[in-house]
This record gives sequence, C-alpha cells and structure tokens, in this order.
Amino acid sequence: MTTEFTTRITEAVVASLDGTADPRLRELLTALTRHLHAFVRETGPTTAEWERAIAFLTATGQACTGTRQEFVLLSDVLGVSMLVETINSDERGGATESTVLGPFHMTESPVRELGADIDLVGGGEACVISGRVLSGDGTPLPGANLDVWQANAEGYYDVQQPDVQPAGNGRGLFTTDDEGRFWFRTCVPSPYPIPTDGPVGDLLRATARHPFRPAHIHFIASAEGHTPVTTHIFVAGSDHLDSDAVFAVKESLVQDFTETDDPSLARRFGIPNPFRHARFDLVLNPRDVPAEHHPEQS
Repeated sequence: MTTEFTTRITEAVVASLDGTADPRLRELLTALTRHLHAFVRETGPTTAEWERAIAFLTATGQACTGTRQEFVLLSDVLGVSMLVETINSDERGGATESTVLGPFHMTESPVRELGADIDLVGGGEACVISGRVLSGDGTPLPGANLDVWQANAEGYYDVQQPDVQPAGNGRGLFTTDDEGRFWFRTCVPSPYPIPTDGPVGDLLRATARHPFRPAHIHFIASAEGHTPVTTHIFVAGSDHLDSDAVFAVKESLVQDFTETDDPSLARRFGIPNPFRHARFDLVLNPRDVPAEHHPEQS
C-alpha cells in the first residue's frame, strides 16, 4: 500500500499542474516534482531530517540581503550555477568560455574611463589588465561594454566591508575604444574564502570541504548584436585552481599575470615600474549564428 500510495501522490501532483498556462513552467514543475519525489523515495528521509532541511533553506533565505545572495552561493557550491551556465553558454566559433556570475555582482559598477584604477584602497601588487573585445570572426568590437569586479588584496568585496572599502572599489564599467581595446589598472587578486558565516558555511563544514576560490577577476562583456559572456580570468599558479569551491575554473580562462619591467610601458599605463600585466581577449558570438544542439536538452 505504501509503495502504491507514493506513486499515486506523485501522479496526483503532476496532474494538478495540467492547467498551468505557461507550457515551459508546466514542464519545469513536472520534472521538479518527479525528480524530487524520486529523491524522497530513494533516500527515505526521517521527519526530523525533513524539518532540518526546511530549517536550512529558511536560514538560507534569511541570510540574503541587498548585497548578499546566499541562495546563489548555495547554488555555486553545489555546482548548479556552473551546470546552468555551461548548458546555456554560447561557445561556438571560439567564443570565450563562460563561468559563474558569483554572489557579489549585487551592485552597479561605476562608469570609468579606459586606463582608470579600480583599486581605490591599495595594498596589493599593482597590475594592468588589457585586451580586446572581438566578434567570433576576430573583428574588433568598438563601443563594447565591459563590466569588471573583483575582491581587494585581502580577499573581500566592497559590499562585504562597507565601513572599510568605498562603494565601487574593485569595480568598473568600461567601454572599448575604436579598435575594441580596453585596459585598466588594479591589484593582483588573491585567493580567498567564500563567506562561511551563514548556512552555506555550515554545509561546507559538515561535508569537510574548504571554502577557497583561486585568485580571479570577474567580467561581463556585451556588444550590440552579440551574445554577452559572463566569465573570469584566473591567475596562473594560484592556489585552489584544481579545487575551486564553486567548480568554476576552465583551463582557457587561466591567464599569466606576467612581471613586466618596461619603464615606457609603465609610463603609458600610469603605473610604477616594474608591474604585473595580464592580457586577455574576450570573444562574443553574433546573435544570428544558429545555436548548436545541447545534448542536455534532449
């Protein structure tokens, strides 16, 4: 009787969704119901375990603020964010590989001129990031937008330290020049732990996982008529490249931050010599390129 009832209840819930007007919403809720019920039948959680799970999700929601998204962090550490990002990425024609948005893209980046310094507090090793935004065929994209954000040299984002860092520190919204080029100054990022003072931290401790991310800088590149790319660059040689807490490292995104001893180039960038320099091009696909079939969507 128990087995028969557990099957019947699943079908009853699925049938209750038949009136859903949006077909995609009906598809998603039907699949969610079937997979969730199958998980419960497979694992047989006790009432106490179910209550603990509800309490964990409640606490996750309560930890969210205007500048902190604990549910995104939970999605990150379970690998769901990277799975969704990879399934939806547009990597045809050599487009730059995508990776997670992360939980700290929570505030608007200030508009900055090319060459500006986004490190407003100092304390880290000075560096220059430069490159181009290109279309899939290699054509430069003038007027492309580049949203950049990173932690400070101690591994904290501005929204985590509102009493220490000025708003907008480590952030910038740049527009490429007539040749699709961009460049800006900042500090070399360092590895840092994701926040562990909330429910996600409790989960990591319970599963004996470390919270560290390798050193990286976030980018969103966009241009008219092209599919935007959300990505990072990771510092070559950084700790945790092989064990990123949010599973976001892709080999093509690991870049050398080369020590450069060139007084004339330092003067051009307005930075003390010697300095570190990372070069990174971002490639976007035109929107009119037909999408390839994703096996995951079969």
